Parts: sequence; C-alpha cells; structure tokens
Amino acid sequence: MATSHLPQSSLFFADQRLCSADILSPSQVQARIEVAVLNFLKSLSSPDPSIPVLQLISRDGSNAGVRRSLLTDVSSVFVSHSYTARSLTRPGNAKAFIRVWLVMEMCFRILGEGKMVTQRELFYKLLCHSPDYFSSQSQVNATVQDVVALLRCSRHSLGIMASSRGAVIGRLLIQEPDHDIVDCTLVGLSGHAITGDLNVLNELVLSSDARYIIVVEKDAIFQRLAEDQLYNRIPCILITAKGYPDIATRFFLHRLTQTFPDLPVLALVDWNPAGLAILCTYKFGSIRMGLEAYRYACNVKWLGLRGNDLHLIPQHSMVQLEAHDLQIAKSLLLSELLQETYREELGLMVEMGNRVEIEALYCNGFDYLGKYIAKKIVQCDYI
Repeated sequence: MATSHLPQSSLFFADQRLCSADILSPSQVQARIEVAVLNFLKSLSSPDPSIPVLQLISRDGSNAGVRRSLLTDVSSVFVSHSYTARSLTRPGNAKAFIRVWLVMEMCFRILGEGKMVTQRELFYKLLCHSPDYFSSQSQVNATVQDVVALLRCSRHSLGIMASSRGAVIGRLLIQEPDHDIVDCTLVGLSGHAITGDLNVLNELVLSSDARYIIVVEKDAIFQRLAEDQLYNRIPCILITAKGYPDIATRFFLHRLTQTFPDLPVLALVDWNPAGLAILCTYKFGSIRMGLEAYRYACNVKWLGLRGNDLHLIPQHSMVQLEAHDLQIAKSLLLSELLQETYREELGLMVEMGNRVEIEALYCNGFDYLGKYIAKKIVQCDYI
C-alpha cells in the first residue's frame, strides 16, 4: 500500500523533496548501502526491537505524472512522493524483502571490485548464490528497480550496465577517447552498435552535418533505409533499438539531442498501440524507471505511420487488433502522457479495430519507404 509520507522507521533517509535517482560514485553508493544496513541493525538492537520495512518510492502508475519543462519542449515521466513497502512479515512480501538485500550485497561487491555487470550477468550470479530467491530474470530486474527506489541512485551507479540492442547509421562521426573516428556512413547495413556503457556514451565526441534524426522502431526497416542510403537523400542520422528502447539507446539519443539541439527528432513506428508506446518511451521515459526517466526524455515527433497515411495501405494489409493490443491501448488512454493528437490516433486504431505495420508501404514498391519519409519531412507532416 502506498503512503503519502516517509515513516520514521525508514531504513534510508534521503531528501524527501526529490523523487529522482542520483548519479553517484561507487564509494557514495556503498555508503548508502552501509547506512541502510546500520539502520536495519539499529532497529533490531533497540529497546523495542522490530524488523523494519523497506520504504521504496512507488513506481505504480497512480504515483506518476508528466513533468513539462519550462525552458524546452521536452516532457518526461516523474514519480511523486508516495511510498510502497517491502516487509519480511507481510504475506507474499518476504522473498521480495530478502531479494532487495541480496541485490544490494551483490552490488556492494561489484562496486568494490571496480566492475560493471549486465542485468543478465547479475541474474546468473544471484542464481548461483541464492537459487531459492531468484528463479527468473524478471525477478532480478524488478529487484534492481526496488534498490534504485530505496537508495535513490541510478542503476548505472549500482554497477549495472545496460544491455544495448541499439544501432546508428548515417551522417554522424563518433569518436571514443583514445579510439579512431567512426564514420557512420561506412559501417554496413547493420549500423554501428551502441555500447551499453553509459560512461563511454557520455564521453563520445560527436559531429554531424545532418538535418534530422530519425528513430526507427524495427531493425528490418532500419536496414532497408540503410541499404537505400536514405541519409544521403535526406541528411539524417538513423537510430534503432530494434523494438522497445533500452536505456543505452535512449541515453545515446538524448546525447545527440543535447549535442545537436536544432535537429528535429522524428519517429517511424507501426500504426498500432505498441508502436505508440515505443514512441512514448523515447519521448517521456517509462514509469518503471520514473526516478531516472527525465535523463533520457527527448522531444520526439511522430512522423509515421499515422491515420492520414491509411489511404496508402491496401485494406488486405491491415491486421485486426488483438487482446494484447487493446490492453496496451487502454493503458495509454488511462495515462497522462498522451497529447490530444496522439489520443485521436489511438482512438482511431481502436475504433477501426486494425493495426498496420510499416512494411505495408511496400505494396507501393520497396523504394517507396524513402519517398514516403522524404515527402512527410518536406511537408513537415509530423506531430
């Protein structure tokens, strides 16, 4: 149950005015873990001993909102001052309570060794050491977010590195410290892989003569545009996370927008609820990572596919919405994220009961996709 204030029994006292995750050094994170342990032991050794609960910032949708910047066009998800608990004595909570301590212990060790691990590597390490408490990757992922919510530090600060699926191609030169310059027009159809190390991404030296950044939902579409060398017809940088965006790809996109603030960021996604959800993740961040969402939010515009493109699609290329699609649509409609034009698009999807994939444009020829994008950009047809 969420509570509106931080009880005095909390194990970790932080600035209650802030609901964000700090970027900390390893020693600072270790110090926060030590404070949590000391507060726990203090509760056990007090004259009236008790096992305290772990008070975490709630990541429930009811505790989230949209923060709109006064100085830029960027909006982001934020979580507010509401807390949820992990308790050893509450039915169904005991294992989650213990998992938090096990993950903190493992992170303390990782930071002490000066290493970084992926969540997948962390899962197998925990599976070896604590098989009674960790049986799936999802349990580890959820517990990591619990630790972030408890300690108020970023996942990367815990020594956990993002697993990146992202790739970039186009009018961009990238140089890592002490490495050669990578020309992203010469990297092959799969693009240049985006590293999962946020420290490396933060140190990249970037230069470009592009006029647009285009975020592509699917790897297959990304490779089609790479093969067609769209970036030479329209001076642009193409980025994909091959589906729902990982942190590293979002961080890299955010770095591009900070380095080249005048470049519009345009998204090419399927016309379905999942495509819109992917766009919103780039645009606002995710509630699940609400404490860090503002660091990755970008002012992304919806290029396509959209309802005004349906006349380009044969009826037989439209696919009926499934239960999963409708569930995503319902979740989006209940959130505060969607601007009115996006709500209208989503409402049209639900009303028609159909979804359309980007590949449906191939009915007009394999080379049509580039023409479609160019026309929409020239007409400033994005929202």
